Amino acid sequence: MQLVVARIGRAHGIKGEVTVEVRTDEPELRLAPGAVLATDPASTGPLTIETGRVHSGRLLLRFEGVGDRTAAEALRNTLLIAEVDPEELPEDEDEYYDHQLIDLDVVTEDGTEVGRITEISHLPSQDLFIVERPDGSEVMIPFVQEIVTEIDLEEQRAVIAPPPGLIDDRAEIASARDAGQESRDAGQEAGEAEPESRGSGDAS
Repeated sequence: MQLVVARIGRAHGIKGEVTVEVRTDEPELRLAPGAVLATDPASTGPLTIETGRVHSGRLLLRFEGVGDRTAAEALRNTLLIAEVDPEELPEDEDEYYDHQLIDLDVVTEDGTEVGRITEISHLPSQDLFIVERPDGSEVMIPFVQEIVTEIDLEEQRAVIAPPPGLIDDRAEIASARDAGQESRDAGQEAGEAEPESRGSGDAS
């Protein structure tokens, strides 16, 4: 099974290194020197990793045959794809591969449907579930134990305990908008009553 493990970013320096957006929980395994990766577009690869290092929190890779900035820049936005055994599981029982999580149904602890996981975003600080809601909108859910309380692969679902505003922000915005409208309406009514008050004062 083929899985996207990284996307190549901009060139770094003049010796062929590139920054990469990591899309795997195991970069030390999938993006190690010597790894041969397929690419999208396919015409760019396959690419063999020659060296890898971390610089300012970003992973930098150099590929065999890519020796200058021009060649490195030509690889920008290329997806790196690894061949993975679909039966392979992470060593830690609390870790999951992206392909195990994609398409899981997301529900709250009381069973309320939230949506379906369409993508995993791997950020330096944490991973995010990109969840498509039934209305087609998207919500981002941090993949942390305090929020994602259960991953049930047999039932194909992820159970979450979202903090206020994480998935119901639109309702809050609508509520605030309604409250603002009510406030403006009240202000207008008060403004309309004001001239009558001044008029009665002048008459007396």
